[in-house]
Amino acid sequence: MKDKIKVAILGLGTVGTGVYKIIQNQKNEFPNKIGAELEVSKILVRNAKKSREGVDMSLVTDKWEDVVNDGDIDIVIEVMGGIEPAKTYISEALCHGKHVVTANKDLMAEHGHELLETASEHKCDLLFEAAVAGGIPIIRPMKQCLAANNITEIMGIINGTTNFILTKMTEDGMEFDEALKLATDLGYAEADPTADIEGLDAGRKIAILASIAFNSRVTFSDVYTEGISKITAKDIKYASELGCVIKLIATAKNTESGIEVRVTPMFIPKSHPLASVNDSFNAVFVHGDALDDAMFYGRGAGELPTASAIMGDVIDVCRNTAFGCNGRIGCTCYKDIPVKAMEDIESKYFVRTLLEDKPGTLAAVASTFSGNNASIDQMVQKTKFPGYAEVVFIIDTVKEQLFHRAIMELSAMHYVKEIPSIIRVHNDIRN
Repeated sequence: MKDKIKVAILGLGTVGTGVYKIIQNQKNEFPNKIGAELEVSKILVRNAKKSREGVDMSLVTDKWEDVVNDGDIDIVIEVMGGIEPAKTYISEALCHGKHVVTANKDLMAEHGHELLETASEHKCDLLFEAAVAGGIPIIRPMKQCLAANNITEIMGIINGTTNFILTKMTEDGMEFDEALKLATDLGYAEADPTADIEGLDAGRKIAILASIAFNSRVTFSDVYTEGISKITAKDIKYASELGCVIKLIATAKNTESGIEVRVTPMFIPKSHPLASVNDSFNAVFVHGDALDDAMFYGRGAGELPTASAIMGDVIDVCRNTAFGCNGRIGCTCYKDIPVKAMEDIESKYFVRTLLEDKPGTLAAVASTFSGNNASIDQMVQKTKFPGYAEVVFIIDTVKEQLFHRAIMELSAMHYVKEIPSIIRVHNDIRN
């Protein structure tokens, strides 16, 4: 074991700065925690001339060669984001015998298997706890603490931006656009919020979690994603009246016929543990055969929470190095389980409609649902307009393809003026 372990940080944005701060603040603790000093040796940035307050500028470089060819650097911490050049840098670092810690969910969701194989070939660690749910420990617990379980289901709120927006819509009665503007003003939402509000960010994270939980490769392209941009204050109100809240839920299930994996808005009963997860917090709910149910909860993003997860991985690498056991836990995808097509997955639905207010309309709608094996579990009619009535249906569990065929048929009927909202419903909702 060396007296000093040297690391390089790739990227000095919000998270990279947090990593640098923790290393500096914990400098006197590391000899006791890992048996050696921990030192930042290089920081790779796009613009090496830019002044960076609180950072030793002698460490800053814009040349990757300064990092990869430095034989004294033991660990590379990648917080650049994106696919390239991060993928190339990580692969080259591993090939040079350097251990890698990354927070890159985009990269791990698409190319994790390939990079983990490279790490295994070179007996290196590639750890990525911070790629999912920020500072919440979830990847390591599933790979280690819960390894004796047959995990059959994961449900999670794993995007803080959308959770903040839905919380404001629920608690303050805001419409979506108003809540999104507030999230942007407070720094929760990016200038381009598409990846968050359309479920893409959560889709990448659930692909990673499903791969680990079910020991079978799931990529982002396997994940059906649907965002929250069509959710209205009226939908939120209906949810409350039905004893629910609306959350953007990432779900993965290992069923007898294959893996179901998706990200969608969902009515969740207020009694469910995930229903009370508000603002920018994240939570992951796991079901295992030995564990039964457990929930991991905490800050899902931010400079220091994410840096906390990264540094947990760095410390793990250092401890592995001390005992000569690097690369002991690599890719855990040793199975080949098919991923089910979305059209074959069964769901319950909330359907808000605007129907002609005349005899025979409800019978025609009910007949259309029934003809597609979609049973009406509940029906609520509260609002009337001149010639029309707003009617809400809760449709019992039905295959996606049959439900959407029913919706297409309804949309073509003259009885139906509009179907403004379709939202999936958690199976635990009761009459």
